Amino acid sequence: MAAQVWVARFPDFPFRPLALSRLHSAGVHSYWCLMGTLRLGVNLDHVATLRQARYAAMPASKNAEPDPLVAASLCERAGASGITAHLRADRRHMQDRDLERLRANIMTKLNLEMGNTPEIIDFALLLQPDEVCLVPEQREEITTEGGLDLLRHERELRPTVKRLNAAGIRVSLFIDPAPDQVEMAKQLEADIVELHTGALANAFTEKVEQQELERLRAAAIGAANFGLQVNAGHGINYRNISLIRQIPHLVELNIGHSIISRAIFVGIETAVSEMLALMKNYPG
Repeated sequence: MAAQVWVARFPDFPFRPLALSRLHSAGVHSYWCLMGTLRLGVNLDHVATLRQARYAAMPASKNAEPDPLVAASLCERAGASGITAHLRADRRHMQDRDLERLRANIMTKLNLEMGNTPEIIDFALLLQPDEVCLVPEQREEITTEGGLDLLRHERELRPTVKRLNAAGIRVSLFIDPAPDQVEMAKQLEADIVELHTGALANAFTEKVEQQELERLRAAAIGAANFGLQVNAGHGINYRNISLIRQIPHLVELNIGHSIISRAIFVGIETAVSEMLALMKNYPG
């Protein structure tokens, strides 16, 4: 029914991810949710991590493997709706060239995760990804831990969001599921919030699990009421996806580590297909 409504309103609209900007400019922020499809963005950082373990000094070598671009193509062939990659300041996994090759070759959409630093902002403006997800970044962490504190960093974030939006890049903010963070995301004029699901994924008791699930539900409802697209990511795997499905208003899940880990045993296309099968019939 939702699809018929939007076809009627936008009869010439080509229903594909690369055309999101047209709906966005028309004031529609939750197109994929309306279509009833929970999308999967595959984070390929750890494909690059494996390559860097052997080829850090020469990532462009003809022998350097695995290649994130090959992995991206296989993910898309398996049904992924987008590719996510984090260009960190220390370049511990993805390199500038990786993002440039992904931007030039993938068929879906590119979501660039990044810290709010001048060098990476300038790179993003040149790269022109479909989306940017601003995340906290600490050199001592192994992977991103915790959401970006929007209240603490409002002053630095506001001009970055404006610059990216002015360049036609949709902006996502990776936040903990707290009402004040959701409200600030709206005030900053972000397009998307990505709810940090790590506390739910790592809950050791059923009580904590339910508490975290309620926090995520409330944050998702609040964000949707503000007109923000609601994504989720961090620690999502083939077991806890059943919990994630209980969060309302989700449009996209960004999953990396679990899919790449599973791919070691079954191949990346099968790993993506298995996750997509668990995401089917999302109640919304």
